[in-house]
Amino acid sequence: MELAPIVLFTYKRLDELKKTVEALQKNPLARKSDLFIFSDAEKTDVDILIVKEVREYIRSIDGFKSVTIYESPTNKGLATSIISGVSKILELHESVIVLEDDLISTNNFLDFMNQALEIYQNEDKVFSISGFSFNLKIETEYFEDVYFLNRGWSWGWATWKNKWENIDWDIKDYHEFIKNKKHQKEFSKGGSDLNAMLKKQMHNNLDSWAIRWFYNQFKSGGLTVYPLQSKIINEGFGINATHTKGSNRRYIPIIDNGKKRIFQFPSKTQITDIAQKRFQIKMGYFSRFKSKIESYLGL
Repeated sequence: MELAPIVLFTYKRLDELKKTVEALQKNPLARKSDLFIFSDAEKTDVDILIVKEVREYIRSIDGFKSVTIYESPTNKGLATSIISGVSKILELHESVIVLEDDLISTNNFLDFMNQALEIYQNEDKVFSISGFSFNLKIETEYFEDVYFLNRGWSWGWATWKNKWENIDWDIKDYHEFIKNKKHQKEFSKGGSDLNAMLKKQMHNNLDSWAIRWFYNQFKSGGLTVYPLQSKIINEGFGINATHTKGSNRRYIPIIDNGKKRIFQFPSKTQITDIAQKRFQIKMGYFSRFKSKIESYLGL
């Protein structure tokens, strides 16, 4: 099996970055994997020193087959960094595993991601692989190693060149979409936040690659593969977070213990009904409102 390259995006969170790298290094497949690091430049003069420290650290990273560093001379922001960085790596590779600098992986994260990429590489319905998994409370009712949802997630994910290169990042059909209530309702089945996020993106009130990715998945009828037990913990809800604000209680997963290295994947690629229903509750209006209250209370 040819291992997918790992692409890591970083900015100014040095402590979180170190934890991310140290966790990755504990994966048995790390030494057989190529690591590509994209370091964004400071947005303001206040961040010059910390970006310099981040870049000094990433030059010291080892424990991988190779480490290649791209240091941007200007601040691109997360969306542009990810779109351009992933596109660059996929010019030379057929698949990619993507992480940001606040994601702690389990010891079997790379095993899971590479196996899923190989199993579903020729499956048109599968748009991406997620390393993160929600606590949907289905473990006593569902016994597969993975489940399928109609929405992707951006906390440790993977995809293929043929999926990525066909993305319409400009969302050229948005004007038709906002006139079609049926399509908007269908899109919202992936989460009650999606339509509002897409609207903000299209009105320049949000700078997100992920909402455009999710929308393109929706248009294609694509699915995302999720592990039953999460291979990722997101520690990016701190004071330095750019995109993950507020309470993280809704996102606390059941973490894999990292011991299992061979996974069983269903032969049928279709939405897992029980998971989809629980997910829609997790990402529904009531849960989002509850999360806002928890954020306000500092929970």
